[in-house]
Amino acid sequence: MEWDLSDNSLGTSMDDTPDFSESSQSKSSTTNNISENEFLCHCCYDILVNPTTLTCGHNFCRHCLALWWESSHKNECPECREKWEGFPKINILLRDATDKLFSDVVQRRRAEIQANPKISRSLLAFQRYGDNLGRSRTNQHKGAGFFFSGVLTALTCVAVMVMVYHWSSGVVEQQDLLISKPVSHWTTEEVVSWLEHLGPWAQLYREPFQQENVNGRLLLMLGDEELLKPPYSIENQAHRRAVLAELDRVKTLGVKPPQNLWEYKAANTGKSLFLLYALKRSPRLTLFYLYLFDYSETFLPFLHTCCPSITHIDESVESSFLSTQLEPSWRQWGEFLVKYLLLPYQLIAEFAWDWLAVHYWTSRFIIVNAMLLSVLEGCALWRLWTRDRIRTLPRKMWNHLWKMLSQGFAFALLWPFVPQFVCNCFFYWALYFSPIINIDLVVQQLMHPETQAL
Repeated sequence: MEWDLSDNSLGTSMDDTPDFSESSQSKSSTTNNISENEFLCHCCYDILVNPTTLTCGHNFCRHCLALWWESSHKNECPECREKWEGFPKINILLRDATDKLFSDVVQRRRAEIQANPKISRSLLAFQRYGDNLGRSRTNQHKGAGFFFSGVLTALTCVAVMVMVYHWSSGVVEQQDLLISKPVSHWTTEEVVSWLEHLGPWAQLYREPFQQENVNGRLLLMLGDEELLKPPYSIENQAHRRAVLAELDRVKTLGVKPPQNLWEYKAANTGKSLFLLYALKRSPRLTLFYLYLFDYSETFLPFLHTCCPSITHIDESVESSFLSTQLEPSWRQWGEFLVKYLLLPYQLIAEFAWDWLAVHYWTSRFIIVNAMLLSVLEGCALWRLWTRDRIRTLPRKMWNHLWKMLSQGFAFALLWPFVPQFVCNCFFYWALYFSPIINIDLVVQQLMHPETQAL
């Protein structure tokens, strides 16, 4: 009897016990119902490794997102193109799920990622980019950032003061008179002012021109014989040749030729703004344009200034003035082409250095900007070389050429409709504020070169 009861209770307990095998099969079937497509990266179409979730909700492998960020230069989703906010982080829950469900695949892919140096560099650059974002938010008023922001603020104040000086002073307007007024209408004072612009040696002949009341019409009738005889008595042959050479330019142009930056800007408003932006964006193409279309007036003086001919110690100032109108020698062409190909911004700096006595602050801004642009160009070439993308240089050069030609053509069409005030704003902005902006770009390049995507 007791045996029967125990047997019945055992049977009852066995019947009431849950079927673990059935539960295990149900769990297994549930796991098998999960499709691998739900854990695929939409960039590489493989199992997600370190899945990173963007603000739009899409998930990608972290190295795929880093490669996309490096190649596209954009902080946007590769699938829906929605920009992400902040810096994307790894989805820990999704990472643990993929590690458990597809452990073999994930381990294999991680080993492949670590063995690929290109992917490792991209991940490092991407992470440093995120670190910089976080650092800029928390420490934007501390350390080096505060120091450079103070420097940029001081330079901005200097640039504003220089702009106010040029707009408020009447120096530029006084220089504009002779380059816009016909020679035949010049007064005696204006003729003397034109003569003084030839150089310090011209001071010797100021009194004869004043005593004879030489105006514009008399100036146009002067020749070699008149200058040699009294009352002018310019017996120095080099002095006489310099005066006649400049007088020939005046007769050809009908007005006084520009001899400094402000006079050139007043005489060629549209061209000066075009050259200012074009030399900054593409100095090689701009100099080639001047060689083709503005050889004698702009390119030739530029070349003689940057690559002067060999001068003797006893050569006078007026002789060097005449040499700027001659054809360059082979030595000058060789020096110019080397600088043109390797250091084009150095040519601009040397040209500004020659004008240092006339444009004190402006020349310094141009020289600093040329140095900064040279550094930025060197950093860009270094990134191409270190990231094995130097073979893309011809394609980038072609794209740059097409962009410059299209923008130049659009500028030529729209320029006649731009008001003079807007022109001056763009001109002075590019002249004085470009160095301040480029200082910040150079600091970013030198401190964190890996974070700069090409």
